[in-house]
Amino acid sequence: MTETRMTDEVDVNSHPPLEEEKRQRYYIAKMQQLVKEKETEIGRPLTACVTTFGCQMNARDSEKLIGILKEIGFEESTDENSDFVLYNTCTVRENANLRVYGRLGHLNSLKKQHPGMIIALCGCMMQEETVVEKIRKSYRFVDLIFGTHNIFKLAELLYQRMTEDGMVVDVWKDTDQIVEDLPVERKYPFKSGVNIMFGCNNFCTYCIVPYVRGRERSRAPEDIIKEIEGLVADGVVEVMLLGQNVNSYGKTLNPPVSFAELLERVEQIHGLERIRFMTSHPKDLSDDLIRVMAKSEKICRHLHLPLQSGSSRLLKKMNRHYDKEQYLALAKKIQEAIPDISLTTDIIVGFPGETEEDFEETMDVVRQVRYDSAFTFIYSKRTGTPAAAMEDQVPIEVTQPRFDRLLKEVQEIAKERCSRDLGRVMKVLVEGMDDHDSSNVTGRLGNNTMVHFPGDASLIGKIVSVRLTEARGFYYMGRMEEE
Repeated sequence: MTETRMTDEVDVNSHPPLEEEKRQRYYIAKMQQLVKEKETEIGRPLTACVTTFGCQMNARDSEKLIGILKEIGFEESTDENSDFVLYNTCTVRENANLRVYGRLGHLNSLKKQHPGMIIALCGCMMQEETVVEKIRKSYRFVDLIFGTHNIFKLAELLYQRMTEDGMVVDVWKDTDQIVEDLPVERKYPFKSGVNIMFGCNNFCTYCIVPYVRGRERSRAPEDIIKEIEGLVADGVVEVMLLGQNVNSYGKTLNPPVSFAELLERVEQIHGLERIRFMTSHPKDLSDDLIRVMAKSEKICRHLHLPLQSGSSRLLKKMNRHYDKEQYLALAKKIQEAIPDISLTTDIIVGFPGETEEDFEETMDVVRQVRYDSAFTFIYSKRTGTPAAAMEDQVPIEVTQPRFDRLLKEVQEIAKERCSRDLGRVMKVLVEGMDDHDSSNVTGRLGNNTMVHFPGDASLIGKIVSVRLTEARGFYYMGRMEEE
């Protein structure tokens, strides 16, 4: 599903405009000409394959990149043997970089068989100077490199590459620019991510994100509301509001607007059924946000609240700006105000200096809060972060048994939590067919738990009532009930 608001006529024979949105429209029109000429020359449509690594922010960026490519005239493909291949990279963990380097070798062999192929790299990994230098020297077959701050320039950069020789590199260190109203190709017709802010100011000592995504900058609430209204008019019933730390939304605006205030405005949009958001930092989660969630009929009863560690000593080393007691008090306040809330979290095992006592503090928080699920990670050094240079790195032979104990505890609690709604009739947004049983569809409860039940493709995108008949650990089986 393509969102596009490009209605102005573009004079492609004039000079490119200075205003960024109009400038990119100009280059999209120029690229449309080039693509048509190339298609006539080779006698077939040009194809483009975009591969996404990483988080929901990257996934949303890829929807924008694909939208621009389709507007230009490329046909979307999942085959890397395409005319244009783009990797939208992640760099949160070191092995994410290694995966990209490994796959570039495969692309090189494809390009030798298909010399007209254009290979591009963008995203967080490209914000690292050492990475760009390595690609310049060791992967000279790459045609185009850009970062996280200027993905809106894809048409312009691709035009530059197709009309000039040599690798094109355009990586911005930071930006305060937000370019609205360019094409977006949504993966799902019935739900969509919506960026409300970009960047991060937190500088957790294990995290590379502030260095590659830049400082926080929030979109104007009017632009967010306009985008969501357009999505709803196009059939979207659920939106996911995206930011590295949505709880600090609006602090950079003049006048400031709180995340709670934004949610209240989004909730008023007629036709929108569900609102989700990701991710919340505990240090910024306000009483106003809890109040808005508690009274809302549209905000889903799911809150992702990253813990990272239950040890106050380690939380200070991580630069998280809360301690164990503050986190537990916040979780209790949320659960008392919203009794049916589903809390999920992130936990790191083996952060530098972690002792057995520190680890047991984490286990204590897990047992007290009782998360519906948790993303658990063994700490690994991330070059460029303060934690990578810390002493007392914990060896894997110590962290692995701790990780295994944590995972077992999390899974046992999650299994108990999942079964709490057994027998109830609840609303489910049907998202697709069941991969394991073609007679079933798969959907999601408001609390983010998956449900499988008999149905066909006509239900996809609809919110239906389902009786939860069987709890299977981390998901339900059910049957549809008459409204």
